This record gives sequence, structure tokens and C-alpha cells, in this order.
Amino acid sequence: MRLALVVPNYNHRGAIERTLEALADYQLPCYLVNDGSDDETRFLLIKLAEKYDWVTLIHHPYNRGKGAAVMTGLRRAYADGFTHALQVDADGQHDLDDIPAMIERAKSAPEALISGLPQYDESVPKGRLYGRYITHFWVWIETLSFDIKDSMCGFRIYPLAATEKLFLSHSLGERMDFDIEVLVRLYWQGVPIIHLPTRVIYPEDGVSHFQGLKDNVRISLMHSKLFFGMLSRQPKRLLNKVKQLFVASNKNKHWSNMSERGSYWGIKLIADSYRLGGHWLCRAIMYPVIVYFFITGSTARAASKQFLTHVQQQQPNHPQLNNPVSWYDSLKHFFAFGNAALDRIDAWCDRIKLDQVDFPNREMLANELAAGNGAVLLVSHLGNLELCRAISIHQRKVKVNVMVLTENAENFNRVLKQLNPDSALNLIQVTELGPSTSMLLQQKVDNGELVVIAGDRTSSQTAGRVVYQDFLGEPAPFPQGPFILAGLLDCPVYTMFCLRQNGRYHVHLEHFADTLKGPRAGRAQRIEQAVTEFSTRLAQHALSEPLQWFNFYDFWRKDEQAQRTNANTSDCSNSCNSKGQASK
Repeated sequence: MRLALVVPNYNHRGAIERTLEALADYQLPCYLVNDGSDDETRFLLIKLAEKYDWVTLIHHPYNRGKGAAVMTGLRRAYADGFTHALQVDADGQHDLDDIPAMIERAKSAPEALISGLPQYDESVPKGRLYGRYITHFWVWIETLSFDIKDSMCGFRIYPLAATEKLFLSHSLGERMDFDIEVLVRLYWQGVPIIHLPTRVIYPEDGVSHFQGLKDNVRISLMHSKLFFGMLSRQPKRLLNKVKQLFVASNKNKHWSNMSERGSYWGIKLIADSYRLGGHWLCRAIMYPVIVYFFITGSTARAASKQFLTHVQQQQPNHPQLNNPVSWYDSLKHFFAFGNAALDRIDAWCDRIKLDQVDFPNREMLANELAAGNGAVLLVSHLGNLELCRAISIHQRKVKVNVMVLTENAENFNRVLKQLNPDSALNLIQVTELGPSTSMLLQQKVDNGELVVIAGDRTSSQTAGRVVYQDFLGEPAPFPQGPFILAGLLDCPVYTMFCLRQNGRYHVHLEHFADTLKGPRAGRAQRIEQAVTEFSTRLAQHALSEPLQWFNFYDFWRKDEQAQRTNANTSDCSNSCNSKGQASK
């Protein structure tokens, strides 16, 4: 891999010298393209090129546009034998400290285009920020995918052979429309697009050459061209994408290996609508999105119907369900999940108060904590336990430590943390229960704190370590780990379920055991008894409020099947020399 820098410049006198000074540390050949700047800027660029022997200055006799300047730099780098080029804008917006990470990513995927994924601060103009959403929408349509998360960031590493091939076959826009068009067309050409988060700022003394009316017209015309080009040139791709909407891509995956659906910007848009207009505006935007995910999410839709059918078989006249269960019941299930997400945001924004929560056994736990004793809370993905944790954090009276696998909700958690930085407080990220985890949690319990562990989800990292227990009429795998860990901590154990009932939040707290610790010889029997009791309580509350069950995967899937799938995936990954790391 031979890497060069490409820096387009048009009258950026104030920032270009600082940018080159920062780039000097990387000792990379640089093509600095003067795109018809005024005399003062041109003389400065000549001076800088003389100062830095690694800078090659290229002049455009008149201003052709940012896209034309980038193309000139890329083509010159390719002609000089470079395999990749890192584009950096001259206006000082990009965090150049991210260059090493981008280079490493390009080395691991040399055929891909590596693009920055902007993380903005308060300096970003709101008009520019929300205007990007429109472009994101059209790019997703033009590519029939969400693979391009941001198409306007000018901080990229281009694979030059594929880019030159594109330049030889298509005439691209030469101004602000270039960044978008080149990314979409490279994607059509089969070039993978990989995004890395990067901080982007708008300096107070920054100069923008974005021409509001003209550039928006150019971008609109470019999107029209791309849209009709997609329809006319890629009918097979269109049909395949439409077909994939109704095929379960996650059918054979363990739940913990399924990626989160929904982009960061999509979730952030919903969160911003919540901040600006409250529930009514948020629901107006969120409900159509939920309908879309209901239509296209065949795996989650099938899992919903499977679970609700089990409930209906146990209670044929359940007041919340049709008999037999229909697609409408599953749609209500999806809407309930969206409403629970709003409840979660409400809780973290301190909009749910204690007088809205019924907690009849509060004293049982309060007395334990007042005596300086820690405890384990066994919870599940039924209802909204996040509400209890948020309230406890706001009250600043109880320290709650939650063991989580956050990768499966990374985008949602990023947005939630922006709404309230405390939302990530005391989250303990784990992949499996090892000695270090046990020691950390033991310290928490000794300090009189609460440790929260979900007892209803197995992990692909611990396949085979399960107990099969009857759940709603059929054996389901429950993880051993939470019950083993509760025994190691040797403290009181409680179960807790928080359900929304009759317009209020009801916390069901029940004593589970004084301790799950005991002789090693009888550990397997104790774990099985504990799983039996936990699954019984879980089933009782699930039957009470089935639409608040948020395990949207095949809950009864045999763990042995997961092991076989993981083994096959591993074999395939090894044979394909894959460098990807399985999601935890």
C-alpha cells in the first residue's frame, strides 16, 4: 500500500498552513491542489510548497470546484504510482488525529473506501446538519441499502485503481455534488464503504464555499440522475433488494450476533424530535418507521408471532390478543417496543417521577441496603427495568451496576447518552463471566451496591452452558452464568420486573433466595432449581403483559443449533481469510 495525501484548496488562507503543519508529522507525500485561488492565497501556497519538500503543488488556472480539485489530486497520485489517497479538506474541520486509525483500517481492507463518519459538536450550523438528512435519505434509496451512513464527509481514503476506473467511465460533478456522487457510484461498482467515527468542527474563522442555491440545485440534479440511473442500470439489484426485504437475513444467527437495525442518524432524528416536540412529534416520526421495520423485519416479526402464539395457547381468551394470533397482534407488539423506548428516554430525562411508579415491596430492598448489604437483582427483557435504574440514579440514593452487552443497541445508547450523560452510568460491559468480572462485582456487593443481571438471554460466547426449562409449554434454554455468578457473590437475590399496567408503572420485586451459594457437589442441582423458579416467575409476568416481551428472536431455539451455526460460520470465516470480529 502506497498512500498519498490530497488537499484541495480554494482561498483557505487562514487554515491551510495549520493543516499542513499538522500533516507534516505523518511524512506522507501530499498533492496540494490550488483551485484557482486569489493571488494572496496562491502566493501563500507557493511559499508553503517551498517550505515542505513533501508537498507537490498543482494549479488550476481558474476555480473549477472542490470535486474537480479532488479528482485532479487523485488522478495525479494514481499516475505517480500510489495505490491509495487520503483526502483532507483544507478548512480545518477534520480531526487529523484520526488519520492513523483510518490508515490501519485501509491496510486491513485495501479494496474499500474508508470514510469519516462525522461526530458534530455545537459549532455545526443547524441548517447544514438537517440538510444532510435529506441527502442521507436519497443515498439510501439510490443504493437500496443503509451501507453508506454519510456521503458528504470529505475525510476519506480512496482505493485509487477502482476510483480511476470510475473516472474513465463516468463524468462526475465537479463541485459540492462530487463527494456524494463518487461514493454512490463506487458503491455501485462494488467498492465496500467503511465508516469510522471522526470529530468534525466548524471553526469560527472558517470559510465555507457552499453556495446555498446553486449547490443545492446541483445536488438535487445529481440525485435525480443517480436515482434514474439506479432504476435503469440496476434492475436486477433492485429486485434482489426488494426480495431481501422479505427474507430473514438473521434466520440462523444467535440473537447476540444480530446487528442493530436502524442507523445512528435515524435514531438521532427521532430523539431530536422528542426533544423539540415531545411525544406527539416523536410518535409521528417513529410510528411510520416502526411499520417499515415490521414489514421488512421478517425475523423479528416471526419471533413476535411465535411468542404471542405460545401465550395464546396458554390463555386462549387473553384480553390483549386475538384468537388465533394475527399480524395485527405482532404490529401492536412492535409499537409497544417503540413506546417502551420512549419510556426509557422519559426516565433518563427525569420526566417520570416516583409518584407515577407503584413499588409495593420497596421497603424490602431498602432495608437490605440500609443495613449496608448488597444484593443481586435477576431481571429480564420483559417490561422496562431501565426505568428503575434511571430513577435510582436521579435520586442518587442507590448505586446500581448493570451487566450489559451494549453492542446490540450501540446507536440507541449513543443517542441516549447525548440526551443524558448519566444514562451510561454504572454499565459493566461483559462478554462472558470470568474471574475478573466476579471480583469486580464482589467489590460492588461488599460496598452495599446492587448488581443487576439479566437471566433470560443466552450468549453465543457461552454456547452449551444452558439449562433447558419449560417456558410457556415448550423447553427453552436459560443461561447458567447469571445463577452461577449470583452464587459466587454470596448475597441476597431478588427478582424484579417493571411493567406498565393501567397507565402506571408497576415494579414487581420478589425475594428469590438469601444466597445461591452452597457446596460444589450440589451446584448443578441448585442452578437447575434456580432456573426453574426464575422461568416460572418470568412466565407469570409474560402471560400478564405479553406485548411488553422484548426478546425479538426465537426464544426456544436449541442451543446446540446455535453451536453448529457458530461453528459453520467460524469455518467459513477461516476459509475466506475474514478479518472481521464476531459481534459479542
